Amino acid sequence: MDGPASCKVVLAGPVAKSLLSEVAEGLSKLQRAPLLVGFLANADSAARMYADWTDRTCKENGFQFQLRTVDRGELEEHIIAANQDDSVDGIIVYYPIFNTRQDQYLQQIVDVSKDVEGLSHRYIFNMYQNIRYLDDQKLQKSVLPCTPLAVIKILEYLGVYNLILPYGNRLFGRVITVVNRSEVVGRPLAALLANDGACVYSVDVTGIQQFTRGEGLKKKRHEVVEKDGWTLENCVPQSDVVISGVPGEAYKFPVHLLREGAVCINFSNEKNFNPEVKEKASIYVPAIGKVTIVVLLRNLLRIVQNR
Repeated sequence: MDGPASCKVVLAGPVAKSLLSEVAEGLSKLQRAPLLVGFLANADSAARMYADWTDRTCKENGFQFQLRTVDRGELEEHIIAANQDDSVDGIIVYYPIFNTRQDQYLQQIVDVSKDVEGLSHRYIFNMYQNIRYLDDQKLQKSVLPCTPLAVIKILEYLGVYNLILPYGNRLFGRVITVVNRSEVVGRPLAALLANDGACVYSVDVTGIQQFTRGEGLKKKRHEVVEKDGWTLENCVPQSDVVISGVPGEAYKFPVHLLREGAVCINFSNEKNFNPEVKEKASIYVPAIGKVTIVVLLRNLLRIVQNR
């Protein structure tokens, strides 16, 4: 009879707890608790759950949080008012609002000095260009989008990042597949991983793209190459890490393609991986929500420190 599965299931809670000590230390050096304001302008159940998690995590860890439920037609004016309110330190908007390009416009309305989600143009530009600081003295770190950064913090916790290598190159030699290329999570995540040295295969319904910094990491930032004709069968068997975030409960990742001992992370609200994933993976992270919330607090702390 076969022995027990050797897969280690890692929950988000312990990873979040490890990050909270860093947040608590930074918070202790401030004169007052930062105020985060969240705007909810939809009936999306996942957005409401995220808002409730934010509220609870803020209050449990010494931050102030106010959830403001507004009509989506008036959201722009509410964001502008919060930008101008000195008592508000950070702003988060729970998307989707219109599910159109208007949402991208709203992301740019949030003042860069209060953007805890890292969605402002300057932060996005820095992320894709692999610019890690806001100033020449390298004292003010740029802010990264919460969910992609949460995945990176999980990979650091799991030891996927090689701490022997220089900062910025610590994924050199790793091959990672990311199933999701949304502008909010999937594409930024692929860019961040590639900028840290990985060879990343970014997968969506239109095909597969390869994100790398070139042979020997000779390029300063990642480049993108279309992998015409490629499918999951080409990239998954060579991947050390597989990260999936496909919305909708109908999608299931084909776990039979995994290489033995791969690390698997699910960032979808649905279960992208069937239980059989534990028969092939060495580590499986079924959800990342708690880490995302702590990263949000970490970003809030960062923008307060940057002032």
